Amino acid sequence: MQFTVVLPVLGFLLMVFSLSNIPPMMVALIYGEAEVSLFICTFLLTLLGGLSMWLPYRKIQGNMRIRDGFVITVLFWLVLGLVGSLPFLMMKVPSLSVTDAIFESMSGLTTTGATILTGLDHMPRSILFYRQQLQWFGGMGIIVLAVAIMPMLGIGGMQLYRTETPGPVKDTKLTPRIKETAKALWKLYVALTVTCAIGYKLAGMDWFDAISHSFSTVAIGGFSTHDASIGYFQSPLINGMTTFFMFVAGINFALHFFAWRNKTLSHYPGDSETKGYVLILLTVALITVLTLYLSDTYSLWKAVEYGVFEVVSIATTTGYSSSGFSIWPTFLPLLLFINSFVGGCSGSTAGGMKVVRIMLIFKQGIRELHRLVHPNAIITIKLGGQPVHSRTGEAVWGFFATYVFLLVVMFLLLMATGLDIVTAFSTVASCMNNLGPALGEAAGNYESLPDVAKWILTFAMLLGRLEIFTLLVLFTPVFWRY
Repeated sequence: MQFTVVLPVLGFLLMVFSLSNIPPMMVALIYGEAEVSLFICTFLLTLLGGLSMWLPYRKIQGNMRIRDGFVITVLFWLVLGLVGSLPFLMMKVPSLSVTDAIFESMSGLTTTGATILTGLDHMPRSILFYRQQLQWFGGMGIIVLAVAIMPMLGIGGMQLYRTETPGPVKDTKLTPRIKETAKALWKLYVALTVTCAIGYKLAGMDWFDAISHSFSTVAIGGFSTHDASIGYFQSPLINGMTTFFMFVAGINFALHFFAWRNKTLSHYPGDSETKGYVLILLTVALITVLTLYLSDTYSLWKAVEYGVFEVVSIATTTGYSSSGFSIWPTFLPLLLFINSFVGGCSGSTAGGMKVVRIMLIFKQGIRELHRLVHPNAIITIKLGGQPVHSRTGEAVWGFFATYVFLLVVMFLLLMATGLDIVTAFSTVASCMNNLGPALGEAAGNYESLPDVAKWILTFAMLLGRLEIFTLLVLFTPVFWRY
């Protein structure tokens, strides 16, 4: 690892992130809240910390290697989680421990949406806005934002882009240069957020709630400014608006960029992952709506409204709630939880394993069944009409096996802290999938969990956000061997 390359980049990124304290600072001024001093302190501490890392090495030129990209990505998220917790640590009501503050901060940045806070309806608006903003920056990845302006450092950014972009295919660029790619992603991200905010306002929210919820909707985060989440508004129109934007945010942003640049929607039906994404959502939604209706839980129209909303919310790992799915009858809560393992499309802000990986695992399973009948046949797996390289299949299975192994290990560790089976399984699955809502003791929030459990779940959030291997590779001896 080249410290003379890693430290200035990390410092520069921290300086960029320090600017994120300005909007909530302005909100505090607008509403006359005392928290304005809190954000001024956080801004100065973050800025000075970043400056102290960048200044000594600013004139040193060097080429960033893939190893450095991995280190910067992981270190930045760790440091950002600590820095992001400062406002939560310094606020007076409620008073949070270090564990709770870091948990809340990491949950926001990783767009998990698991929270230890209650009484959101009575909290300062600047703190609420800050939570929503954390998810917005974490959704696309603040590193991608910094990559757009990193050429001023004299260092290329492709290594960072490859380690930060979600999904199994990380080398595809929307434009010939990584700088332009990052800018294109952020322009699209901002445009979608603005459109969502306007939609919420027209649907009945005030501007504060509209902007705040647009941040967490497009980021597929799930934080809300109300304890009852989207259910607070009791509006079918807002539920429908939220469902639409969660669905859109769960699709590969490369497809959105193509639609934006070429003014066409014709490419969406031709994308195999998007078709799989839609098919999964439709299937689970149909099962959910029918079960809710036939069990007399809701009327038909309410079953459609609440059922489709919760399916899209959980499947895309957003985690919004409109009706409390955890108390739904029969197998529905578990069905929705299992669906969160699939998540959204690669290249989206969603969590989970990603639809394309699940599709490849399914196709490989079908191939093995065919080989039982035709042992000598050469059967090629295709996706979108194109053959899939065997190396890709191996990587998918490696990811899946590692994911399951880590899930089981952390599940057992959580049970060792005293949690029951339902709570332990649902919380670790929720945090690894960057979902947020859980069952059992954590159905409302995570406040009552032991501190040790919260640290394990914080690690699970980071694993999910960085798609496991980006973080785990740092623990292998071969990574540090030159």
